Amino acid sequence: MLVLGGCGFLHAAHRLESAESARNRALTDAEATHRVAGEIAHALARVFSYTPDGTAAAERSARSALGGRAARQYQELLARVREDLTEQRVTLSTRAVRTGVIELDGERARLLVFLDQTSRRGKDEATTAAAQLTVTARLENDRWRIVDLKAR
Repeated sequence: MLVLGGCGFLHAAHRLESAESARNRALTDAEATHRVAGEIAHALARVFSYTPDGTAAAERSARSALGGRAARQYQELLARVREDLTEQRVTLSTRAVRTGVIELDGERARLLVFLDQTSRRGKDEATTAAAQLTVTARLENDRWRIVDLKAR
């Protein structure tokens, strides 16, 4: 009876360890979760901030922070923005207000990021808008890079 009970407990423990939630390091590794959240929040703030004088700094940041589909999405967005940027004297400042790691599994992470974006046209009063993104990131050369962005 004791051996049978012990086998039952071993089987139950194995099922708990192999459950998907046990593999999600976002639930168990606070240091790794904090790191990916910080790196992604910082990257988004740099990539989505520019001045009327141009987007050079944002584009440099994008080259180091974005890859795959996210890089293509960014280039398409920037092409549309660049046309009006100088003429309308637009300044955009972005900051991540809250970053939550949904899933962290080895070299891949999915995050939900809440952004505040403040824009100003010329000398007009600044307006602030909120944005939400679902971000997929990959760890490459010990740095987290954004590989997909989805507006929510």
